[in-house]
Amino acid sequence: MASLPVKFLRLISRMGPAVALVLALALAEAGFAENPHWAYQPVSRPTVPSCPDAPHPIDAFIRTRLTREHLTHAATADRRTLLRRVFFDLVGLPPTPAELDAFEQDPAPDAYERRVDQLLSSPRYGERWARHWIDAAHFAETHGHDQDRIRTSAWPYRDYLISAFNADKPYARFVTEQVAGDIVFPNDPEATVALGFIAGGPWDESSLRDIREDTVDRQIARYVDRDDMVATVMTVFTSTTVQCARCHDHKFDPIPQSDYYALQAVFAGVERAHRTFDVDPVVHVQRRDLRARQRRVERRDPAFLLAADSRTETARWSEAERSRRIPWSTIRWQTFTSTGGSVLQLQPDGALLATGPKPEKETYILSARSPLRTVTAVRLEVLPDPSAPHNGPGRAENGNFHLSEFQLQCFDPGAVQPRDIPFIRATADHNQADWSIAQAIDGNEKSAWGIHPREGEPHTAVFELKSPLLLAEDATLVFHVRQLHGGSHVIARLRLSVTDSRETVRLLPKEISDIIARAPSERTEAQEIQLAAQALGERLAAALARLPSPSLVYAAADDFEPDGGLRPPPGPREVRVLHRGEITRPGAVASPGTLACTSLAPARFNLPDNAPEGARRAALARWLTDAGNPLTWRSAVNRVWLQHFGHGLVPTPNDFGRMGSAPTHPELLDWLTAWFRDDAAGSLKQLHRLIVTSATYRQSVRSSRDATEHDPENRLLSHMNRLRLDAECVRDSLLAASGRLDSRMGGPGDRHFDLQPGIHVTPRIDYTRFDVDSPAAGRRSIYRFLFRTLPDPFFEALDCPAGDQLTGARDNTVTVQQALALWNNAFSTRQAAHLAHRLQRESRTPETLVDNACLLLWGRKPDGDQRHDLLAYARRHGAENLCRVLINSNEFVFVD
Repeated sequence: MASLPVKFLRLISRMGPAVALVLALALAEAGFAENPHWAYQPVSRPTVPSCPDAPHPIDAFIRTRLTREHLTHAATADRRTLLRRVFFDLVGLPPTPAELDAFEQDPAPDAYERRVDQLLSSPRYGERWARHWIDAAHFAETHGHDQDRIRTSAWPYRDYLISAFNADKPYARFVTEQVAGDIVFPNDPEATVALGFIAGGPWDESSLRDIREDTVDRQIARYVDRDDMVATVMTVFTSTTVQCARCHDHKFDPIPQSDYYALQAVFAGVERAHRTFDVDPVVHVQRRDLRARQRRVERRDPAFLLAADSRTETARWSEAERSRRIPWSTIRWQTFTSTGGSVLQLQPDGALLATGPKPEKETYILSARSPLRTVTAVRLEVLPDPSAPHNGPGRAENGNFHLSEFQLQCFDPGAVQPRDIPFIRATADHNQADWSIAQAIDGNEKSAWGIHPREGEPHTAVFELKSPLLLAEDATLVFHVRQLHGGSHVIARLRLSVTDSRETVRLLPKEISDIIARAPSERTEAQEIQLAAQALGERLAAALARLPSPSLVYAAADDFEPDGGLRPPPGPREVRVLHRGEITRPGAVASPGTLACTSLAPARFNLPDNAPEGARRAALARWLTDAGNPLTWRSAVNRVWLQHFGHGLVPTPNDFGRMGSAPTHPELLDWLTAWFRDDAAGSLKQLHRLIVTSATYRQSVRSSRDATEHDPENRLLSHMNRLRLDAECVRDSLLAASGRLDSRMGGPGDRHFDLQPGIHVTPRIDYTRFDVDSPAAGRRSIYRFLFRTLPDPFFEALDCPAGDQLTGARDNTVTVQQALALWNNAFSTRQAAHLAHRLQRESRTPETLVDNACLLLWGRKPDGDQRHDLLAYARRHGAENLCRVLINSNEFVFVD
């Protein structure tokens, strides 16, 4: 394959996207390519150039390049400008006037370095840099798509990020936790929370939860959902556009379709779901171990169920069940009526028999005095009768019945209204899939306990009260037995009884009771497995119930409570290479793996077929963090550099491929990468310190004419870039200046909107009705609830991403909408009022008020002409309007 000069490829990449795409495609078809591409080559460690006036390694690389281009570097910024710059970069807040004064007057040669160390040690640092990561990972707290449901447990991932940055977790661990933390660090609860990274993007609820499992649309949605997981992991950690190989081999980079689908196979065993974890590491480990044993029970694992200690436990449990006796007292009815037309008749055994018409839907209302003064549980027996079809126990033509809801009320003496008595659990001797007894007390009249019995077979259910019911002598119990499914699925004959026993009253399935009744020598191995599963399942469930209630995080999960049609996968699903990305044209089965274009090998993980799901993600994490992986380490360094200078050493942070930009300083990029990986051991704080203590970072924003003409985008860094504050810094600076900033950390996101139910599951929200003086308004913007499809207009005007795209670098625009937002938004105007009140309290004269206002918003006092003009404006329009003017000034909105 022919090779094109690097400079020519760079020229193509700078053209408009349409022109560049056409040219690049044509060149690719003609057989031209840059080979090998820089991004996939091993990281070297270039020698730091010899530069006598630049002892700092970063400066040596930058100034050597400037000299080669016949440019000079700018002078050092003044102390106030420099401190304001590094404050916003590291903690996202402005320095106070006192901090500015102290730094300006500190004669120590290490004064600046000490301030940098203080900022890196501040908890505010994690809050600042977590927001950058949220952009890159397109995290938000709603699903997006047409059903933009709120994710009530997404926020722990945001708190994890803040904690991880503040703790300065080594980058390799930081990456590993977010891809496979639950597997590699199973004893660390934070490592489970970190999996919120994989689940942070949009999710199509209507396709992945609300349609049938066996539809083509469901399968398409799964491939699309895994595509987002693959794109998130590979874009954020390796700055590659792997997702471009979904329908064909990548047009520009050496990524075949087979590599893309190998990465899809890595995530074939997880869904996005609300996953449990425990803040207490001891409880976290206990719950994890119990759930692992519980899953083996659910899989009917013979090796586990028939082990010696399991057999001992099962025998002990069986003996206890055989000797358990619960006293039940049959209820004698005072009144019994039906709402659907059935005729209820009292039988000699205390049962009620329904005869006469067969209604489509029915409710029996039954009342009686309890034979006991304390009730802990109610037993319902549905009995056969010759008058029912096939002897019942239901009145449907096949003898079936449905129990939609079973409810208990108590009429206390003298009461006007009955009180509802809640149940905590229901068990039955027979349950069918999707028709279990739990559905008779779930409050949902569309679900039901349904029985398709053998002819004339009785069935029993027990309902345990949430707490013992203490009854007055004249109290009346009222039972509601509802059937709302239609089809005449009414109970034909029933009997109710109560108990005051404090023993375990739950019912066993009939087949389990039959096995217990057999002598152990007469049981088959299959029966022993079934009995052990029941015994160990109950013991494990009880042990789990004794643990404190777990916390939840919205994260990648293979074990979670089902939600509608969303259920835990049975294991890694089969992933096939789709020809042209079409579900109807499946090719070979994809085995889990990664990219073959780097020097790392092998690209396929070679895992056994029975390997657990997490082994795939753990293997990917090892590949990502391998010291020889050039993509991961270069990408991390480039993202940090970008946030400090406004553009990366590679200007396209999400694309290191041939359609991205080439590095402006390739030797510096590799030196920094090797230093970060090896010398700093992946410490992001050390990387920050190295960058911000360089003379390159400390330069003034003033540029020379030669630099402006030769390097208009300042890619060579002959001076510092003037950058506009991002939306969070604008808002947090206003809170800091007005004295309203609340430093509380962590917890659920603050909802800066009025929330109302909307169509289907997407709520209606109104940002204009939010009280900007409420406690929720005072915390830092990192704690703001992030709504994916309905972003805050104030933040949207200031280029804050909504979480629908992987944002490597924000737009940095200057628009009329921004000025209007700063001038008119309710938050801005209210903070201007609070700031004015603060200034009036703290300032003795109008001149002092103007000086203090500029100090708080600009970081300096106004000069003579500015003071004269601002003072005149304040006298004419008031202090509040003066603050609004200063908030709209370039010196507040930009950092030099």
